[in-house]
Order: sequence, then C-alpha cells, then structure tokens
Amino acid sequence: MNKAELITKVSERANVTQKVAKVIVDTLFDGMKESLEKGERIEIRGFGSFVVRNYGGYKGRNPKSGEIVEVPPKKLPFFKVGKELKEMVNTASPAGPANPNPANSGGI
Repeated sequence: MNKAELITKVSERANVTQKVAKVIVDTLFDGMKESLEKGERIEIRGFGSFVVRNYGGYKGRNPKSGEIVEVPPKKLPFFKVGKELKEMVNTASPAGPANPNPANSGGI
C-alpha cells in the first residue's frame, strides 16, 4: 500500500472526500515526523512503536577505493512491531507466495 492508496482507504472508511482524507493522512505523518525529530517515542497499541536509535561512529571502508573513512554517528528511525500485529501477520492466509525468491527459502 502506498500513500495514495491509504488516502483512498481513509476516504472510503471515514466517508469523507479525498481532499479531507489527504489532510488527515498528511497531518498524521507530519505529527509522527515532528515527534521523531524531537527524539520522542511513538507508541500505537496493537500496532507497534517508532523510536529513534542512536548509532555511534565507526571506521568504514570505501568499496571502490579501499580507503578507510570515518563514518559519523547518526540517528535513525526504527519500527518495532507490536505483538498483536505480529500475530495477525503470522496467522493470516497469504495472498501470494510467502517468499517470492524460493532460492532463499531455506527449504528443499
């Protein structure tokens, strides 16, 4: 699902116009971005939580030149799936193949 499909779904479920649904979706995402920018945790019960994780700097290697480079510390958003969503996904009947690349399935 992409953003346009989400807007359509909100429009249908809430019985509002696409324009109103777009405002709702944009407001939701803007609020989430602002909270994460401040380093705040976002918890949506039954769905999961978004947090900002801090990663320390390290020495890396440029794959083309082999040169050692200093990679600075960074912060990245991270999503941790909630128990209910995890269970729902694992018990849902698949719409298609669970693993589109059978070479990586680990089975025979």
